Amino acid sequence: MADPIHQFQIVNYFPLGKIGPVNLAFTNSALYMGIAVGIIAALMLGATAQRQLVPGRLQSVAELAYEFIADTIRNTVGEDGMRFFPLVFSLFMFILVSNMVGLIPYNFTVASHLIVTVALALVVFFTVIIYGFWKNGLHFFKKFVPSGVPVYILPFVVMLEVFSFFVQPVSHSVRLFANMLAGHITLKVFAAFVTMLGGLGVVGWVGATLPLALTVALTALELLVAFLQAYVFTILTCIYLNDALHPGRH
Repeated sequence: MADPIHQFQIVNYFPLGKIGPVNLAFTNSALYMGIAVGIIAALMLGATAQRQLVPGRLQSVAELAYEFIADTIRNTVGEDGMRFFPLVFSLFMFILVSNMVGLIPYNFTVASHLIVTVALALVVFFTVIIYGFWKNGLHFFKKFVPSGVPVYILPFVVMLEVFSFFVQPVSHSVRLFANMLAGHITLKVFAAFVTMLGGLGVVGWVGATLPLALTVALTALELLVAFLQAYVFTILTCIYLNDALHPGRH
């Protein structure tokens, strides 16, 4: 595990079957996705099983998460956006919990794989397209025609709007993937310095003080990044969903 990239390796635990040339297997990625979902389910079900007027710790955490996402949707999309609350809340909690679980030593970080973040981003992308056309019909194309643009540059602006729309899943997914990948590699490198220097005796112990302090500081920073990346993914999801609800509003 001295190699900082080794922590992102997909490990097959047992086969599940085969579809054509594709072998299906239960992997460490699937395991940690299940763990994240299990933690979220335990939190929400446990918090709501015996609701009290004066909430306990578990209920307070659940209510805080609910109000945080509800306020984010209302402030970004408006009251109409609350119909997407289950989707947005699920995305936020899944990314946040899986990021936090991945910070525990020897655990696996789900969002460090691009295929996972792309899948999440495509769920949002296709939701915007399907709901946008279902609700607005052909008026959904108003999204690509900003109001107040002079006619002589309108074709160019429309092309830019169309291009930016189809690039959304790329930026949406790569941002989360790159931040989690880079952060865990940096942590692994500094932690390896501590281990190597600590094996050199007393002089090495003194030299390991600085990388140890940096490792602790980076761990605290990664805790913040884990939350911020879940929030950024969520706020971008709300912005994109706003296009499905109000395609002509810029």
